[in-house]
Amino acid sequence: MLKRATQDDFSILIDLWEQSVCATHDFLPEHEIIKLKPLILNEYFHHVVLHKYIQNNQIIGFIGTSQDNIEMLFIHPNFRGQGVGKVLTHFALETLNIQKVDVNEQNTQAVGFYKNLGFKLTSRSALDGQGQPYPILHLQFNTNA
Repeated sequence: MLKRATQDDFSILIDLWEQSVCATHDFLPEHEIIKLKPLILNEYFHHVVLHKYIQNNQIIGFIGTSQDNIEMLFIHPNFRGQGVGKVLTHFALETLNIQKVDVNEQNTQAVGFYKNLGFKLTSRSALDGQGQPYPILHLQFNTNA
């Protein structure tokens, strides 16, 4: 089940974020994850619209969107590969009419996931949003795919 997340969900979402990042972002040193965690919780969550995916009364994934971009998509490691990310992405595409996503170039699983769904590379930034050397790929959904 997909529902809008609220600030009451933030403590669960940040724990899910951390578990997901540790499982998928092996290029990020632990000190970077520790530095990002309060930024995600105290700033980024407040600047996106969050939707949570609930299964058996447990939040197992979430998506954060801005006006025109998927800003974050995280799935609990125990539920990866079960279609949750695809449901959340299709929700963004079809219901929210969002066609763009930014993804860490070194997160090859995420890059492959979005490309398999029909996203195409439009540009690349050498630095991430914090100015760190973790290149970001800017992808856009290809309606002709």
